[in-house]
Amino acid sequence: MPSNPTPIEDRQRADAPHIHAALTRTSTGKEDLRQLESGLDSLQSDAAGRHRIDWSRALLPVAALAVLVLIWQFYVSLGFKRRDQVPGPLDVLGQLGTLWGDAKLQEAMWTSLERGLVGFLISVAIATPVGLLLSQVAPLRRAFGPLISGLQVLPSVAWVPAAIIWFGLTDATVYFVVFMGAIPSIINGLISGVDQIPPQYRRVGTVLGASRLQMALQIILPAALPGYLGGLKQGWAFSWRSLMAAEIIAVGGTIGFGLGSLLDQGRDLSDMTIVMAAILLILGVGILIELLVFGPIEKRLLRRRGLLAGSTR
Repeated sequence: MPSNPTPIEDRQRADAPHIHAALTRTSTGKEDLRQLESGLDSLQSDAAGRHRIDWSRALLPVAALAVLVLIWQFYVSLGFKRRDQVPGPLDVLGQLGTLWGDAKLQEAMWTSLERGLVGFLISVAIATPVGLLLSQVAPLRRAFGPLISGLQVLPSVAWVPAAIIWFGLTDATVYFVVFMGAIPSIINGLISGVDQIPPQYRRVGTVLGASRLQMALQIILPAALPGYLGGLKQGWAFSWRSLMAAEIIAVGGTIGFGLGSLLDQGRDLSDMTIVMAAILLILGVGILIELLVFGPIEKRLLRRRGLLAGSTR
């Protein structure tokens, strides 16, 4: 006959499910802890990766530049053109040293950079409220939108003769041409960014009781930043090109000596080393502004929004 269970055995049987559950919770807790540690390690490695310097971003452009210089020197060495028509890299480098010694290089760089930056900042101050207004008021956008787009595709050099007649050979001529080149691009970039905002953002602002000004400054403008930044980049490119066109054509008077003036001086002297030096300086300024200003801003913006590879939200 089976023996009756003792009180101790009954207690053990009663406690068995609780013990099993406790062991299960302990195992699950250890697994959760391991997953948490793994997640923290992953976050730490991602943070370290973001702060690690990506040398390829600097070395690859330098390598590409070196290859282009070698190709340039190889073409010059073939002798298809006279050296006064197609100077070599060392000839242009020597001319840059001469211009630096004469202080013409410093003057031209500083004059053009000052005009370009001041003109661009004023263009941003004008274009941003205008772009917000056009994006918010449909009748104004339908009325002035085609005109803004037409001004954007109009070559800025077309404004130089009119600006000379209106303002004479003064800095006002240069700034006017810069404004007409940059402002339409910034306005259209901002409008494009606003058009890409999901409609839910506006609804949330309306539900929260945001005024029209609060809606524009605190909801629409931050949400439109990617398109707005694209407009700013294009606006800077147009302002820099417009500045060079104005400096090349409008020479004399009280207009200072900029990189465009240096380029025109090389043409007047038929000195290709000066012409090539000015072209390389104009190109170098554009590349530096992109690498030092717009590139980091765009990368940070995309990372904060989780749109960059390897970013975390």
